[in-house]
Amino acid sequence: MFKILKALVFLAGTGIALNGRADVFVRADIITDPDPAHFNICYDYGCASLAWVKLSEDQWQQVSAVFAPPAATPAVERERIRRAIALLESIAGPMTGTAHDKGGTFAGFGQTGQMDCIDESTNTTIYLTMLQKYGLLRWHNVGDRSTRWLLFRWPHTTAVIEERASGREWAVDSWFLDNGEPPFVLPLETWKDGWIPPKRQAGAAGD
Repeated sequence: MFKILKALVFLAGTGIALNGRADVFVRADIITDPDPAHFNICYDYGCASLAWVKLSEDQWQQVSAVFAPPAATPAVERERIRRAIALLESIAGPMTGTAHDKGGTFAGFGQTGQMDCIDESTNTTIYLTMLQKYGLLRWHNVGDRSTRWLLFRWPHTTAVIEERASGREWAVDSWFLDNGEPPFVLPLETWKDGWIPPKRQAGAAGD
């Protein structure tokens, strides 16, 4: 519980997060210019633990192959982003002890390797940054993470992509899902209004 409270204290004390943006990472030692051979994974709530990860050339080729040939439309690219994030989680999971991460904050409470939304949004942003850095994103840019604050719910943070042509922002939210499952990608304005997957409606207050 201390780790969860620590993450909430961080959010509450960050003006950017209170204004709906969360582009400041929890830790100063996170690699902000990640490379497939040198990047971080956060876990244990609020990035209490930080792993350093190196992918092999074959592993990165598997990720790159998801985007070949280049997507013909932004919608197709968003679907490929979902697949690539899921693949990266599947690869990094066994390497970092996060392979058994459960969707949500409390499902795997107490086990090492579990992630909250701070961990998930940070990791997804790192993955997206690598995809953009290596020219795999044709239609989107990586945006600042975004936090929503809703009455009777915990604050919740997501990674964000921005469609280059229209400027429309999209949430890329992996927090609801177990490790290695494709994240939800939906319009950021819909996400900010409190969207949750239908199967989680009964537990909405636990965001």
